[in-house]
Amino acid sequence: MGRKGVCCCCAALRPRYKRLVDNIFPEDPKDGLVKADMEKLTFYAVSAPEKLDRIGAYLAERLTRDVARHRYGYVLIAMEALDQLLMACHSQSIKPFVESFLHMVAKLLESGEPKLQVLGTNSFVKFANIEEDTPSYHRRYDFFVSRFSAMCHSRDPDPEIQNEIRIAGIRGIQGVVRKAVNDELRATIWEPQHMDKIVPSLLFNMQKIEDIDRIGPPSSPTVGVKEENPSVLAENCFRELLGRATYGNMNNAVRPVFAHLDHHKLWDPNEFAVSCFKIIMYSIQAQYSHHVIQEILGHLDVRKRDSPRVRAGIIQVLLEAVAIAAKGSIGPTVLEVFNTLLKHLRISVDFELSDRRSSCESTTLSISSKESDERIVQNAIIQTIGFFGSNLPDYQRSEIMMFIMSKVPVLGTTSQSLDPSNLGDLGTRRIQIMLLRSLLMVTSGYKATTISNALPAPFLDPLLSPSLMEDSELRQLVLEILHNLIDRHDNRAKLRGIRIIPDVSDLKIKRDKISRQDVSFMKKHGQQLYRHIYLGCKEEDNVQKNFELLFTSLALTTIELANEEVVIDLIRLAIALQDIAIINEDNLPMFNRCGVMALVAAYLNFLSQMIAVPAFCQHVSKVIETRSVEAAYFLPETIFKDKSNLPKSLEKDETDLFFLTNKIAESLGGSGYNVERLSVPYVPQVTDEDRLSRRKSIVDTVSLQVDILSGCSIEDKVDNTEEITFEALKKAIDNNGLEEQEKEKRRLVIEKFQKAPFEEIAAQCETKANLLHDRLAQILELTIRPPPSPSGAMTMTAGHPHYHSVPVYEMKFPDLCVY
Repeated sequence: MGRKGVCCCCAALRPRYKRLVDNIFPEDPKDGLVKADMEKLTFYAVSAPEKLDRIGAYLAERLTRDVARHRYGYVLIAMEALDQLLMACHSQSIKPFVESFLHMVAKLLESGEPKLQVLGTNSFVKFANIEEDTPSYHRRYDFFVSRFSAMCHSRDPDPEIQNEIRIAGIRGIQGVVRKAVNDELRATIWEPQHMDKIVPSLLFNMQKIEDIDRIGPPSSPTVGVKEENPSVLAENCFRELLGRATYGNMNNAVRPVFAHLDHHKLWDPNEFAVSCFKIIMYSIQAQYSHHVIQEILGHLDVRKRDSPRVRAGIIQVLLEAVAIAAKGSIGPTVLEVFNTLLKHLRISVDFELSDRRSSCESTTLSISSKESDERIVQNAIIQTIGFFGSNLPDYQRSEIMMFIMSKVPVLGTTSQSLDPSNLGDLGTRRIQIMLLRSLLMVTSGYKATTISNALPAPFLDPLLSPSLMEDSELRQLVLEILHNLIDRHDNRAKLRGIRIIPDVSDLKIKRDKISRQDVSFMKKHGQQLYRHIYLGCKEEDNVQKNFELLFTSLALTTIELANEEVVIDLIRLAIALQDIAIINEDNLPMFNRCGVMALVAAYLNFLSQMIAVPAFCQHVSKVIETRSVEAAYFLPETIFKDKSNLPKSLEKDETDLFFLTNKIAESLGGSGYNVERLSVPYVPQVTDEDRLSRRKSIVDTVSLQVDILSGCSIEDKVDNTEEITFEALKKAIDNNGLEEQEKEKRRLVIEKFQKAPFEEIAAQCETKANLLHDRLAQILELTIRPPPSPSGAMTMTAGHPHYHSVPVYEMKFPDLCVY
């Protein structure tokens, strides 16, 4: 009795909060929490909030003892009591209690028992959802970040326990993110040491996802799926983390993704990498998209020496990111994206050529595979450039077109092109083709209000450069780019393929009235377009596709840019092309000559129906009917399908097979067209680039003549001059035909200046002026001598100099110097 009374007295002397805490624990832990006593403890804690810290400390003490003694039933009761107290109390005095609570949660997470780890995680998640009245300036979550991240990588041999622990770890990370972001000191969670643990833990679980194709805006799976699938839960947590990222901490959240993909070698294959960055781009705020793109570009620079497939995987990820970012704001990274991609295009070409050179020394399968892998990189770069550019607004797209064109290596220009000096002809051609292919993708769907906006002079001049005409594929790409820019009414698909169109009206061509700006453009740059088509027809390596694209170019020019003056110029151009095939000064193969004749027939048939002049249509139809009977190889339906029946020669006297200028002039003259210029043959405009080009051009003959004349010595010229005597002068005066020849010459000059286009006159005058300048330079070089000096001239005799003085009275001075 004495002992029992002493114990009762001691119990009565214990603090009330301890007695209330002890009363909530039953004798048998299986009975669970004593709810009546728990209500008393809660009422006491709410009534006396200053006791919360002591209640929490005492509960922590009991829980620590129970964990050490493996009395897990009482541990569950203690955590349930803590959760109820935490949910019931919302005052400033809860701060010390929270510290005790977090200490108890840490104890549970440190235990090796999976059930306790899950229990601690659930309590922490409940705590994370509580909004505190005042911020905590000293609380940190470093331990919880580390512990939850470790749980995400659980390797428990039991699959069910492993899955349960991983889910608990992911939910714990989600709770840390929510609590830290809602806290005033939320910047601490975005520090690199935390992100380097959180992000890889989430990606590790996302990597196990089975449905890779389920990418897009955040989905809403059922609760059961969330609990059972760690990958789905990790993905949702990753989306939530990125959605809370701000301008200052976006990079810290993205960089660990690159480290994880590098460490686990997930760039090849790159399905998981693509899915990760799709999630990133869809989850972050749109105005921060350029941060992600900059990080991808920076990582591409870091991995530029890696295998081609790794680089191709990174570029494909960039393509997916750009595809999403291009729909919104991408900030100042537009030119940076293109500049970086073009730099890596140059690097890839270098690698490919070096592999090809090494393959010449040792032919192995690995070398050829490397070349094909580099082609994958190059195609990925081109696809990214084209897709990005085609999704930009028109005002930005025009700048990108100029930027890409400035990078194309063009012979004789001083643009900031990719340096082809170390690549050779093969490398230069590869870069030209790839850049033009990317430019073709950028220009796809571009609709400019005026043609001058689509084809400004700084863009048109290098695009039509002679150095881009040396290869058949290059010419095809240039023509296709022109089609994209000229075709503003989507008529190109209707004109695909070169053929004799029976009725053009069936094509339902869309066209508008030619604007004043377009008329001005053709007056200024029309000769450049004509010249490019003219020279393109003279190339020996033309194939059927080249002729088809040339036909489409002529047809689109007629639809979009042709007024009456341009129609006359196009007819002159067509007749000049016909003369190329008939006269054959360039020694073209017979297939090319017949191809040019078929091109002229197809185009004049189209043009005659577009301008709807009956007499003109009748003449064209008659020539085509005659050809179909007597010379079917002059028609596109025959020459491009059957190359075996080519003629051995073309007779110039068979006028029935040719389109005649005089008959065309007669037919158009009656319809109000100014046909005087039709009598002047078309001559391509000579440019400065022709002198720098390596290809055979129209100025070769002129240059050859100048070289021959300038190579002759002056003495030979003096010997070849006729001696002027009295008899010779008398004979020249008595020449009765001299006056008539002079009149005829003057008449031809006047007619030429009245009818020929200004561009042709200027080109011919420029050529004559250059020849005259060379002649004057030679004459001045011969006539100008240093003036004689009174000291005389120096001569060498036996190695010693001797001066022969000249008296002043023997010196000859100019008349103006003598008085």
